[in-house]
Amino acid sequence: MQIPLLTDILIIFAMATAVLFACHHLKIPTIVGFLLTGVLAGPHGLGLIGAVHEVEMLAEIGVVLLLFTIGLEFSMKNLWELRRSVLIGGTFQVAATLLVTFLLAYHFDQGFGKSVFLGFLVSLSSTAILLKILQERAEVDSPQGKISLAILIFQDVMAVPMMLMIPLMAGVSGEVGGVFLVLLLKGLAVVALALASARWLVSPLLYQIARTRSRELFLITVVVICLAVAWLTSSIGLSLALGAFLAGLIISESEYSYQALSSLLPFRDLFTSIFFISIGMLVDIHVLLEHPAQVLIIVLGVMTLKTIIGGGAAALLGYPFRTMLLAGLGLNQIGEFSFLLSKAGTQYGLLSGNAYQIFLAVSVLTMAATPFIIAQGPRAVNFFMQFPVPLRLQTGFYPMNQRSDPPEEEPANGVTRMDHLVIVGYGVNGRNVARAARNAGIPYLIVETNPVTVKKEKGRGEPIIYGDATQEAVLEHAAIHRARVMVVGIPDPVATRMVVASARSANPRLYIITRTRFLPEMKPLYDLGANEVIPEEFETSVEIFSRVLAKYLVPRDEIERFVAVVRNDGYEMLRKLSDEATSFCTDSFCDYRLYLPDAEICSFRVHEGAPIVMKSLAEVGLRKHHGVTLLSLRRDTEMISNPSAETVFFPGDICVLVGDPEKLAAVRSLFGRDDGKEKS
Repeated sequence: MQIPLLTDILIIFAMATAVLFACHHLKIPTIVGFLLTGVLAGPHGLGLIGAVHEVEMLAEIGVVLLLFTIGLEFSMKNLWELRRSVLIGGTFQVAATLLVTFLLAYHFDQGFGKSVFLGFLVSLSSTAILLKILQERAEVDSPQGKISLAILIFQDVMAVPMMLMIPLMAGVSGEVGGVFLVLLLKGLAVVALALASARWLVSPLLYQIARTRSRELFLITVVVICLAVAWLTSSIGLSLALGAFLAGLIISESEYSYQALSSLLPFRDLFTSIFFISIGMLVDIHVLLEHPAQVLIIVLGVMTLKTIIGGGAAALLGYPFRTMLLAGLGLNQIGEFSFLLSKAGTQYGLLSGNAYQIFLAVSVLTMAATPFIIAQGPRAVNFFMQFPVPLRLQTGFYPMNQRSDPPEEEPANGVTRMDHLVIVGYGVNGRNVARAARNAGIPYLIVETNPVTVKKEKGRGEPIIYGDATQEAVLEHAAIHRARVMVVGIPDPVATRMVVASARSANPRLYIITRTRFLPEMKPLYDLGANEVIPEEFETSVEIFSRVLAKYLVPRDEIERFVAVVRNDGYEMLRKLSDEATSFCTDSFCDYRLYLPDAEICSFRVHEGAPIVMKSLAEVGLRKHHGVTLLSLRRDTEMISNPSAETVFFPGDICVLVGDPEKLAAVRSLFGRDDGKEKS
């Protein structure tokens, strides 16, 4: 028996494989390849797909899984920190876009209801596309990434009341106010339930599931939680995607979020690809060919309008020009929720058949252009910065009394700004560097683009200034020309390169340390003037391997020499396992059995009533009578190395012994129960 959906899925993935292979060689983003696959395979293209509705249902699963994994990588705390950006930035972006679109559409005689409806469609951006690109570029935690995420969350919430208002725009009467009130109460109830579940239900449940050590059971439980919350929000009138995001937030509060994320990533990528293909399947290529000029003008108009308004939202939040422009460019496409609204609009006559296809063509083209635009965003920033941009626009519309640091002659953090450390970015890395500098008495100054963080930390007494460190004026305000060291800890690779180049130009003697997530970024950063580039993955490997060597009793000076060689060689030893690197490891580090032949190290806990309790080491005679040596003894939180002969054993002590395995087994009874042994 032939299954039509199976045939269609086979055709979709077979065609996607060929298209993506070609896109890879042409260096075209995968999202564009998926959209192109949908256009070719869809009913308006080659007509290879018959079960279009079933494919769209699979596509909805892709959106659900995408939003769920985004929620897993986020947290309630992060969402709470974004509340200002969500409310202020999101409200401004949606309201301003809706208003301008309404005025333009009304000017061209579209009628009041249709004009408002078009404002709904244009005001929403693509959560799926933008967040996927930001994840691939590791920019979700960048300033523009956080602003975009906050605005997208607000848009997804607003899509629900927009859907409810469509009948009203079409002239159909109804109790809209009462529906809004009921929906608001239901939404608050769901949020309260989510908070309670995150604290008292989900974490204990996942703990019990994890204890079974069954990967299948754990995966199914995570999927059930995701779909249950999504179904709950959908059943009360909210969107599936919003419920999935909320479910991800619930699990993110537990210690099992990373395992859940790793389990779902393959399914997310699979179903998300179907989503992008389904979007392309909606487009009628003939309409695009019949009205190319009209479609192109609308595309350029929509993207320009949304870039300006999206940047305006970032400006309203106090971010500098670079972040404003990058955030605006990221939000300038039509969103997937606009497709849902457009389908409902056609049912109520707000979009005719030809207008609907023009809207689809415009939407897909803006989506397809997004990866290219975001990739060229830094170049666009550099281009516009060549013009005489007002200083206030460069640095951001933020109150000067909160943005300014104390005068240069006044002390900052107890020391004058001379020979100081400049920390760019106050994320996890920046906070740790600042804490270490503070404890060591090193003068430091922080440069941060998030005005909320600046205000909060300044109130705590941190020497922090607001500004975009890619701008020379901001670096001058940080007295970069008189600094000794600069640490760049921001997650934006393009901005990192710009900061390094500007700082090196301003101070040739400055010692610049920066981090990167991407190995290809190391050489460009060194070429731009960085003194040290710390690749996160390799540094983690070095730390793990040094601890492994210590466990095998390799001398500490040998471990330090190994680490120094790896770092001084630019991590070349880890990037390619050359013969020279291998021989170094083989010659220098050996198994501890070469130092202690036929020896074993064990730890024993002294139990109540053991023969050695309240006896000294000399009285027991471990070395003299039993042939084993006591290396160290741990008592509560105190570690006693090389215990003296007068050391007395107490119940609860943990003793680390070295000796022949048979002799160690023989002395086990001296410490009490046999199950107290722990090998190290």
